[in-house]
Amino acid sequence: MADNVVIIVQARTASSRLPGKIMMPILGKSLLARMIERLLIIRHRATVVIATSTNAEDDVIVNEANLLKVPYYRGSLENVLDRHYQAAKMYNADVVLKIPSDCPLIDPRIVDDVLDHFFNNKGKFDYVSNLHPATHPDGNDVEVMTMDCLQKAWENAARPLELEHTTPYIWENPQLFRTGNVTWDTGLDYSMSHRFTIDYPEDYQFIERVYAELYRTRDNFSCQDILDLLQRKPEIYELNARYAGVNWYRHHLEELKTVTSEQTRQIDLHTV
Repeated sequence: MADNVVIIVQARTASSRLPGKIMMPILGKSLLARMIERLLIIRHRATVVIATSTNAEDDVIVNEANLLKVPYYRGSLENVLDRHYQAAKMYNADVVLKIPSDCPLIDPRIVDDVLDHFFNNKGKFDYVSNLHPATHPDGNDVEVMTMDCLQKAWENAARPLELEHTTPYIWENPQLFRTGNVTWDTGLDYSMSHRFTIDYPEDYQFIERVYAELYRTRDNFSCQDILDLLQRKPEIYELNARYAGVNWYRHHLEELKTVTSEQTRQIDLHTV
């Protein structure tokens, strides 16, 4: 019997930098809806589940899930590892994909590439991602793990960063888990130079412009289509270029063993 693959999209309206970002409009639909739209066209058979919190402010996400006819789970706001585990258990996952909700430009082909690597090496890996190290443009984050792997992390993780970010316990303990990584087949590394995710108003401007330029002629536009667009119109790249390389790692460099300062960038809030 084929494995039951569940893609869990963690989503909440609370955001210290850009509150409500996942409900911001992109061509008449929410940013979350546009992202789900892209995940639903992957080649692999999978169930997409939105995992949000029980907080009243996240009722809007449940309403959006119902509108999209996508299943959902409500759990802890802060313990995102528990939210992933409980959602995966509720939907009988054998294989779990973790996808953050701030990646509305994620390329379905990249999702398939990581799943291909996982299934083509079936039984060899507990966890496969394209993040350790990352090479794709930021915002194409894909993490695949077995249900047993996720359960072991859920049972043993204790540090706040492990609970908040779900998977650090896995990739920080290579003696406990068999981990694999997928690098970008171009041989390039744009992880610190190109930013396709959303945390700041400039990111929204970038994403809105990319959709305006590409969606109407090719609704399943690829990562390469975006890069070609940026070559033609470098002013779009400049919209959020100041934040390229800025990610959550910067807050935890003293705690993480497998992440270096070269994999993140600090920002001077006085200059942005």
